[in-house]
Amino acid sequence: MSKQLQITLKRSLIGRPESQRVTVRTLGLRKLNSTVVQNDTASIRGMINQVSHLVEVKEV
Repeated sequence: MSKQLQITLKRSLIGRPESQRVTVRTLGLRKLNSTVVQNDTASIRGMINQVSHLVEVKEV
């Protein structure tokens, strides 16, 4: 079984560049403190690195 990541949006998107907003939306996050579980892939890790200051990540 592949590892999974629990990603939570911890900081607001207000005033952030459009590219960061799109990245957060692509991860599946919509509201503040919303949480999603994604498979641990290179593409997901890349998106997390772009918005690491906005999200909190835990391995599941």
